[in-house]
Amino acid sequence: MPSFDTVCEPNLVEVRNAVDNTAKEIATRFDFKGTPAAIELKDKEITLIGNAEFQLTQIDDILRNKLTKRSVDVRFLDTGDVQKMGGDKVKQVIKVRNGIETEVSKKIQRMIKDSKLKVQAAIQGDAVRVTGAKRDDLQAAMALIKKDITDVPLSFNNFRD
Repeated sequence: MPSFDTVCEPNLVEVRNAVDNTAKEIATRFDFKGTPAAIELKDKEITLIGNAEFQLTQIDDILRNKLTKRSVDVRFLDTGDVQKMGGDKVKQVIKVRNGIETEVSKKIQRMIKDSKLKVQAAIQGDAVRVTGAKRDDLQAAMALIKKDITDVPLSFNNFRD
């Protein structure tokens, strides 16, 4: 039976490369000299460190620019609140989304069920598997998902015919 998986998986190698390139640019830029400005990646969490919120937004802009150049969708980033550290430092934690949240997967399942396409959607962990008898129905389901779910960067893999 033909099927495909709907997933939300970033290319973590490219994310790491973008973070490394951002760290290099921070080290060489004149306006960051002598400041504690830094960026680091640990377990799908990017931590930005700076003197003020303005500096954090500059680092965030550099990071988003580097991610875009490396073809990583910036919708994978889930920006947290700015937190005070010791002294005059502030930090911000940005989580890299991986996997479809339960709400979104239920929304996808409901949307496919309401579309009257001859396909079934099943939630499997952090992915949604869509199965159907015809390849054309699966492609119509892909188009429907791409059109209606825009706030999460979804991709389709494991297409079986």
